[in-house]
Amino acid sequence: MGHVDVNSVSFSLPDGRPLLNDVSVRVGEGAKVALIGPNGTGKTTLTRIIAGDVDAHEGAVTRSGGLGVMRQFIGKVRDDTTVRDLLVSVAPTRIREAAQEVDRTELLMMERDSEADQMAYAHALVEWGEAGGYEQETVWDQCTMAALGIPYEQAQWRKVTTLSGGEQKRLVLEALLRGPEEVLLLDEPDNYLDVPTKRWLEEALVASPKTVLFISHDRELLDRVATRIATLEPGAAGATLWVHPGRFSTYAQARDDRNARLEELRRRWDEEHVKLKTLVQTLKVKAKYNDGMSSRYQAAQTRLAKFEQAGPPQETPMLQQVKMRLAGGRTAKRAIVATALELTGLMKPFDLEVWYGERVAVLGSNGSGKSHFLRLLAAGGSDPEREHQPVGDVQPTPVEHTGVVRLGSRVRPGWFAQTHEHPTLLGRTLLEILHRGDEHRVGKPREEAARALDRYELARSGEQTFESLSGGQQARFQILLLELSGATLLLLDEPTDNLDLQSAEALEEGLSRFEGTVMAVTHDRWFARGFDRYLVFGSDGRVYESTEPVWDEKRVVRPR
Repeated sequence: MGHVDVNSVSFSLPDGRPLLNDVSVRVGEGAKVALIGPNGTGKTTLTRIIAGDVDAHEGAVTRSGGLGVMRQFIGKVRDDTTVRDLLVSVAPTRIREAAQEVDRTELLMMERDSEADQMAYAHALVEWGEAGGYEQETVWDQCTMAALGIPYEQAQWRKVTTLSGGEQKRLVLEALLRGPEEVLLLDEPDNYLDVPTKRWLEEALVASPKTVLFISHDRELLDRVATRIATLEPGAAGATLWVHPGRFSTYAQARDDRNARLEELRRRWDEEHVKLKTLVQTLKVKAKYNDGMSSRYQAAQTRLAKFEQAGPPQETPMLQQVKMRLAGGRTAKRAIVATALELTGLMKPFDLEVWYGERVAVLGSNGSGKSHFLRLLAAGGSDPEREHQPVGDVQPTPVEHTGVVRLGSRVRPGWFAQTHEHPTLLGRTLLEILHRGDEHRVGKPREEAARALDRYELARSGEQTFESLSGGQQARFQILLLELSGATLLLLDEPTDNLDLQSAEALEEGLSRFEGTVMAVTHDRWFARGFDRYLVFGSDGRVYESTEPVWDEKRVVRPR
């Protein structure tokens, strides 16, 4: 069994802004501790400090037991990484190093094939066996069968880009949970997972004897798994941390009680401060005319100095106030019409009509074709008119299909998908992006741009580049761009995955006021409750409608 101790850790950003301020938390043996807080408060940075990826500027981290880490990028890998590469990246250190040496010497064998290369390759294979590599391949076989439904021998050279985000997550989670490391750091492990897989994850974490510190914004998973809730609260001097020693179901009341207690302590401190300063001033005046008052005056000064040196109690955390003004606009009565639409190789033909103003949630397991359907709509349908071009910075790639799907007049799709790269945003600050505008957005004066960022709690990040933001901050900024771009059809692909709890609530409120049509792919059981209709992509290839959320559809079985 292992544990993690974070002791008085502080960390500042490269531009000098404090991010973490005197953060301490203990994750005891076998505990399941959730790390939550608004986007950008340093949750991922704290886990990177614990993992040893970056050094804290103050404080220390101690731990016992091996450490397994799921980093935030898992689920959105878009390079040439293979399944084997991904599994090696989360393997124990000795196996990871042995695998890298096998790869290195094997490449030399192919390039030169000298006697020295042959010897190096033979030594690498011996070390691979002694490190437990062949036994590890047996574990990886179990992982690929559970996550992908195919053996490791068949899966190992597949590009990770051929896997959905949920399949990438499930594969790494299987490897970490089956691995020997006693301590796991999981950065948003539930992102991209469908609900059956989320339920599997909940049960696996509860049953596991491992010590787990995880970041999540899924309220049902938090309540099911976490035995304690560690909260990073933003502050001017950096985020501070406090721990609720109970379940998430009691967290909201505990936070309200804590904030009320901090406000009361601060009020009493301010009152006492005023009294002491008044006493010092009074005794100062009296001491001028009465030498006998001098000692009392000096004593009062000393008392005030000690009081001020001790400082006020901890400030009440700044409450996040995200305000989304998704406007939309009037369109044709029929916003989307699909006739005998079949996504090639994915789902059977189906018909669909979505009316202006409706909120439709698209449900089903990962890999069933939901995101392909949204991408087809984002491209404007089967034969798009010019007015149906997407308003975002990402141009959807074509989706093979038969049948027809068309958008109504004045329907402008705005597409939100967190797994996409945004080359037009990279290297630019948020203020610069808003100030310059694009073909869909009118540029804003810097003051107006700053106010828009402030509504999304991004004002402090205005001079940061897009790629330097946390996943949740990037998600909020993308939603802001949709707000400013005049979309009348919002196509949201798992929009709440990286949003903190307050931002997700703000999105829900913004969608309720949006004058347009909304279609969202989601695995968020709480978020889905606010929709009018549910379009379900079934495990048998059928697409059907339901008046209630359907979460028990299994993975679509296809040859791989």
